[in-house]
Amino acid sequence: MKQIAIILILISTYSFSQKTYSTTNKRAIKTYEKARMYYNNYDTNNALLFLEKAVKYDEHFVEAYWMIGDIYNNLDKPDKELEYYKKASEAKPHFSSQLYFELGEAYFRNGQYQEALTAYTEASNFEDLHPRIVRSLEKSIKKATFCTNSKKNPVPFNPINMGNKINTKYDDYWPLITADEQVFYTTKLIPVDMNYPLSRKNRHEDFFMNKKQVDGKWGKLYQLGKPLNTKLNEGAPSISADGQWFYFTACMRRDSKGKCDIYKTRKTGNRWAVPINLGSPVNTGAWESQPSVTADGRTLYFVSNRRGTKGKMDIWVSHLQTDGHWSNPKNLGDTVNSNGKEMSPFIHPDGKTLYFTSDGHIGFGDQDIFMCRMDSAGNWSKPMNLGYPINTAKEERGLFINNAGDYAYLTASREEGKTDLDIYKFELYPAARPTPSTYVTGIVRNIDTKKVLEAKFELIDLSTGKQITKNVSDKATGKYLVVLPIGKEYAFNVQKTGYLPYSDNFLLPTNFDVNQAFVKNIDLQPIKIGKEVVLKNIFFELDSYELKPKSKAELTKLIEFLNDNSNVKIELGGHTDNQGTRQHNITLSDNRAKTVYTYLINNGVSASRLTYKGYGFDKPIATNKTKQGRAKNRRTEFKVTDI
Repeated sequence: MKQIAIILILISTYSFSQKTYSTTNKRAIKTYEKARMYYNNYDTNNALLFLEKAVKYDEHFVEAYWMIGDIYNNLDKPDKELEYYKKASEAKPHFSSQLYFELGEAYFRNGQYQEALTAYTEASNFEDLHPRIVRSLEKSIKKATFCTNSKKNPVPFNPINMGNKINTKYDDYWPLITADEQVFYTTKLIPVDMNYPLSRKNRHEDFFMNKKQVDGKWGKLYQLGKPLNTKLNEGAPSISADGQWFYFTACMRRDSKGKCDIYKTRKTGNRWAVPINLGSPVNTGAWESQPSVTADGRTLYFVSNRRGTKGKMDIWVSHLQTDGHWSNPKNLGDTVNSNGKEMSPFIHPDGKTLYFTSDGHIGFGDQDIFMCRMDSAGNWSKPMNLGYPINTAKEERGLFINNAGDYAYLTASREEGKTDLDIYKFELYPAARPTPSTYVTGIVRNIDTKKVLEAKFELIDLSTGKQITKNVSDKATGKYLVVLPIGKEYAFNVQKTGYLPYSDNFLLPTNFDVNQAFVKNIDLQPIKIGKEVVLKNIFFELDSYELKPKSKAELTKLIEFLNDNSNVKIELGGHTDNQGTRQHNITLSDNRAKTVYTYLINNGVSASRLTYKGYGFDKPIATNKTKQGRAKNRRTEFKVTDI
């Protein structure tokens, strides 16, 4: 139920309790005062009945029209509310600044922003305005001006209803799509007992999903079932990029710390584990809900009204620590959070573009969708309203944007005469798009037996040395999936105890086609004497044996491999292309191998487990006739010498 501002309630109460009225008709006044008695006792039906009689006795009875407008405001019927506020203002023009203010609010709630601006301006022209009214008017005029200008300059928006493969006759919301866009999750408000119609006592929220078919169309919609769905409420899902970790809101469970808490579950193969409460410090005795997890599953944004909240609801963030526990949540601060409600956070897989809803920032109505970006220092930009007609006088929520950043999914009730919520798809205009991302996926296997493996994998941004993600492949299927923003160079490492490590690197240029995902099936080699591994992410300065800083990530993984397999001894081998003399390249490659050897010893690896040798260009693995071939021949390797 929508409520007018407290200040307006106080004003209205004063207006309705005064002893002098805009009419002198005694029958009208007597009928009005009887209506006011019913109104004060929350009997709106009788209040409306007597108010309608009062305006029949005097069609210029301002207070009666005004009270009818207030009743329809409380009943959340903005069109009827506006109708009667207009009648009140027309019954006696310039009657009250408060009345014009409320008329402006009614116009605003109905999306008539130019008319709202006119009413607000009329209210501001009254003399002796209370300072609180002045402040409210200043804010409302600013909102109405913004909305009027935005409506004159609409953003591109062509929503398409997702159809009956996604939407049902019930409310459908919180769209969620996996990184490969093959599975679609939704939350639906359905009857607990399907034999009876939906009602306040016979309803709950459940998760549904469907999968994309070979023809590219969505398949049959079905409930997720246990252990995710119960007879209580579950909703607002978020999923890690690999589809293994599922975060959601559940309410009134036995293990809940508050009314609603955040839970998580992990999928192995096709089975979800029993969900567990995230516990402290994420969940408290307050209200925690609407999680949004980053692509790597290591940062969690959520909504709470816990202690420290700046408005009615704020967005908070917590980070997964190395010990597996979540850090103490941090409020996103005044830039993002207002004195109103910030809700429905969605962090794009680029890890730096946040979308959310707010009724506290300047917008078009109940809840508008905003976006902001995080800079390299971790600071958020000023939120940007996504504009009209994406945002309207109605509530917009549950925005989800695909990896490529070009298409979005929105929960709304947009079709004429339609009252239930549906999910719509639309192309997002360029200025509101995040950094495009793609994904790397594949299966990890034993090279000899082809048996799938659960192995650790890690991706690192080579320009910063920052870890992008660290996870394990699916135990049952060997599958892994990692989302990556374009415009960067990455190191990719895969490790499992008893196997030789795998390393690779690749560049995703800014013009990379994000619809062309990397598919890399990785065959791990069991540790055997004589087996060699190319360390693809060790880099030297040109014609030098000085390590480049971005080599540190690969060297760290090599140390980790040696620590995990403490019986293994290796030879470090340096190799060059055929440019220059043989002796020069032997010396250069030997020094490069020695540099790596020295680095490992300085970082705790026993010298008794290491040897090194420079091979020059004697052992090429590609042709030296091309630039690409020579690049492959310039490499550092290690060879297992003993186990």
